[in-house]
Amino acid sequence: MKKTTHVPSNLTKLAKDFQSIDQMMTMLPVLKKMPIIDISEVLSLMENKDLFTVLCEFPISEQGEIFAEFPLVKQLSFFQQISKKRFSKIFEEMPSDARADLFQILTQQEQIDLLPFLNKHIRENVLALSSYPADTAGGIMITDFATVSRDMSCFEAIQKVRQDAPSKKTIYYVYVVGEDQTLVGFITLKDLIIAEPDVLVNDELHTEFVFGYVDESSESVAAKIDKYELVALPILNSKNQLVGIVTHDEAIDVIQAEHTEDMERFMGIISNNEELDYNQTSIFDHFKKRVFWLVTLAIVGIISGLIIHSYEGALAQMMILALYMPMVADTGGNAGSQSATVIIRALALGQVNMKSWFAILWKETRIALMLSICLGVLAFAKVVFLSWETDIPAAYSLVAIGGVIALALSLQVISSTIIGAALPLIVKKVGGDPAVVASPAITTIVDISGLLIYFSIAATFFNLK
Repeated sequence: MKKTTHVPSNLTKLAKDFQSIDQMMTMLPVLKKMPIIDISEVLSLMENKDLFTVLCEFPISEQGEIFAEFPLVKQLSFFQQISKKRFSKIFEEMPSDARADLFQILTQQEQIDLLPFLNKHIRENVLALSSYPADTAGGIMITDFATVSRDMSCFEAIQKVRQDAPSKKTIYYVYVVGEDQTLVGFITLKDLIIAEPDVLVNDELHTEFVFGYVDESSESVAAKIDKYELVALPILNSKNQLVGIVTHDEAIDVIQAEHTEDMERFMGIISNNEELDYNQTSIFDHFKKRVFWLVTLAIVGIISGLIIHSYEGALAQMMILALYMPMVADTGGNAGSQSATVIIRALALGQVNMKSWFAILWKETRIALMLSICLGVLAFAKVVFLSWETDIPAAYSLVAIGGVIALALSLQVISSTIIGAALPLIVKKVGGDPAVVASPAITTIVDISGLLIYFSIAATFFNLK
């Protein structure tokens, strides 16, 4: 087991500044005491020709672990600049899921060039895992696990675990299978160690267990691991045969990716499946991800301009209304976005469902009423105490104007909250993703409704044209 040490905060910066391979080689004693993930972070900054030299200083088993932590783009560029025979040794030592991820992004010719140098077991394994879609349990599972038979003694089972030699992060569960690899239960490593050597595995067997299927979505599998607080989840095929496991760290990656995708959609950014971070994404790719919603909503936003244009006369008669248009619009947009965020999160976590849509809207309406009273009083006070020097028609008092603006803002908060809650529910009802009801879309819709409410109430109370 690699010794974990404190990582100097400036180590990565120093690695960037090194100009020669000799300087990097002087760091080897320090590097070899660091966790794999930190070694990978430093080495991934190197040029490929120098990287190979430094990587060879580590045991071959660690080379695969270090390489697996590199970004996919770095893995691909390194693969393309090294002999396939030499690369195969590193490739075989990578975790099975990382091997499959890299193999899937290779071109067909690159796959053909690599396969002859892999041993039969690895070749079959990578081809099998690569056949599953990336967004399924099969696409994220690994084959690094231990199995035993129920008729073994605990002593024999421990010997079998040693033979299977699973990694330290997957060894906690030992799966019990039948002759045809059908999963019948599991036993923990703790059970095996504590039990008497001659006790049968069958006597310690846990037959109640949670599992997933290879064609199940990765999000569903990750949710099970999170819900039941599992270290790993067994994955079965259609014959209930154990074909792999999904570990908790893989589940965390899936959940993080899903949250990122939902956030991008909610903010009106068209998401894609590329595993590129901010720095690795080109300016043009950022542009493509953002432009669609913004252009679409800018076009829809013309309606707001038409509404204001139709009430030019009212604004000319009472200019104070123009001063508080932004306040009404912003408050409505914030209320709508808040409501939508709460409902989308509740839907994602399974806290609410479509059967309770009426209860959801009724609850949000009551919340909106309380918010509208609070914000309406604040708006009234702001108009009365901060606008006393503003020119207003002699026929109207500042208190009356403040009351109308407060009423319009209160109604805007109520309508915006209901719209924000209803849109995700409507999208969910028609089979869409609630996250696509992006924040910019809600803001645009609420702006239009808010302007209609604002000017309609003002025109009604003050007989404006």
